[in-house]
Amino acid sequence: MSMEVKIILFRIVLAVLLCAVIGCERSIKRHSAGLRTFMVMGLASASAVLTELKLTTGGIYPDGKAQVYLLSAAVLVASASISVHSLFRNARNQILGLTTAAALWSCCIIGIASGAGFYAIAVFSAVMLLLCLIMMPWLEQFLKGVSSHMEVHLELVESRHLGNFITTIRRLGLSIDDIELNRSYRESRLSVYTISMTITSPELKKYKNHSEIIEALRSLDYVLHIEEM
Repeated sequence: MSMEVKIILFRIVLAVLLCAVIGCERSIKRHSAGLRTFMVMGLASASAVLTELKLTTGGIYPDGKAQVYLLSAAVLVASASISVHSLFRNARNQILGLTTAAALWSCCIIGIASGAGFYAIAVFSAVMLLLCLIMMPWLEQFLKGVSSHMEVHLELVESRHLGNFITTIRRLGLSIDDIELNRSYRESRLSVYTISMTITSPELKKYKNHSEIIEALRSLDYVLHIEEM
C-alpha cells in the first residue's frame, strides 16, 4: 500500500470517526438523525474533498492556490438540504431538530477539513461541537430559569375558562405577551393553547422560580395540564 493511499485512508477514517462521536451523542438523545447519518456525512464530505484534490492538483495536498471546491460545495448544499428535512413541528407548534440540523452541517465541514488534510481544524472543531452539544443544554436551562419570559403549553377543561386563567395570572404578577390556539388538538375536543408570558412583579421574579409558578397554576380546577415549553 503506497503512502498516498495510507493518507487517503487515514483522512477518511478520521472524518468518519469524528462524525461518529457526534452521531453517538445525538443517538443517545434519541434523535432521528443518529450515528449512521453522521458517519455517512463525514464519509461523503471527506471523499468529496479528496476527489476534488485529485482532479485539480493531481495529488491529495492543496497546492496553496485559490481553488473552488465544487464537489465540496455540492456536499454542503446536500447537507443543508438533509438538515432542513430533519426539522419538524410537533403538536405543540415547536420546531424541533434545529440542533441536529446544525450538527449535521458542521460535521460535513469537519469531514471537508479532514479530507483536505487540515487535521487540527477537524479535531478541534469536532471537540468543540461535542462540548456545545453536551454542555449547552445545561446553560440553556439555567438561562430559561432566570428569564422573565415564559412560554407554556396549557390544556383547559373548556375554552370558556381562558378568561379566568388570564385573570389569575395577572393577579399573580404576570402579563400576557401572546396567546395561540393549538389546532393540532381539534379532534380531541380539548382547549389547548400556547401562551407567552412575562413576569412583571418584582417580588414574584425575586422569590419564585418558573417551576413554582407552573405548580401554582397547575392547582387551578379548570387546568387539565400545564408545562413550560
